[in-house]
Amino acid sequence: MPVESSGRWARAVFRPANLPAATLSAAGRPFRNRRTDPRGQRPPRGRPSLHRVRGWLNRNRRLIAALLFCIPAGLTVQQLTPAPADTVIAFAAAADLPAGKTLVPGDVSTISVPPGLVPAGNPATEAAFEGKQLAAPLRRGQLLTDAQILGPGLLAGSPPGSAAVPLRMADPASVQLVSPGQLVNVVLTGGNGLDRAGESQILAEAVPVLWTSAPGGKAGPWPATAETDGLVVVAAAADQARRLAGASTQGKLFFVLVAAPPG
Repeated sequence: MPVESSGRWARAVFRPANLPAATLSAAGRPFRNRRTDPRGQRPPRGRPSLHRVRGWLNRNRRLIAALLFCIPAGLTVQQLTPAPADTVIAFAAAADLPAGKTLVPGDVSTISVPPGLVPAGNPATEAAFEGKQLAAPLRRGQLLTDAQILGPGLLAGSPPGSAAVPLRMADPASVQLVSPGQLVNVVLTGGNGLDRAGESQILAEAVPVLWTSAPGGKAGPWPATAETDGLVVVAAAADQARRLAGASTQGKLFFVLVAAPPG
């Protein structure tokens, strides 16, 4: 233990064994570390000092600025993005399908569409139209309806009392010139072109064509005939249907393409 002498009296200076002499004041008291704590105490373990927090903020200021910029941008995108609409399953052509094709498994696929876009007459199942024949060509993804299938659905939208009347044209090749949706006048010619002069009369005017046989064609089970070359199906009113029924037995049938009436 060191002893300091001042005049008559000697004063003993007590120094803890674990502290160097440089850390003691003249009075024998240890100096306080002002950098750690004003009272000479270290910060509690586990709690970062203000100096460390400021240093971390200075080192990562760019990252913090980027995060602060992304937050309002993300909120804006979220507000502008519409909520996902409800969808339902509908049935459409799985590929480009020609008119007259008999539908087989794989020709129809399922797609998700908004409920308001599902047309009336869309099949209830994927196999509902299998074995039936298309009355018109379909593009891939086009929704199916019963109006595109040979049968009663062909008359969808026609005036009440309309009938689908099959007609066999005298010139089968002429059927290639007409397609579903076109309007025709059906003409009956009674002459044979030899000893009897041809007398023609119009049996039906501006009737829409619903279906035509494929060129050279076996068009399938509907209409119920083994040979469909030159066959045309038209939508006719009740009085027109009576005149057209059996007309092919009275002479030769031809059609004339006409334009749709104005308005």
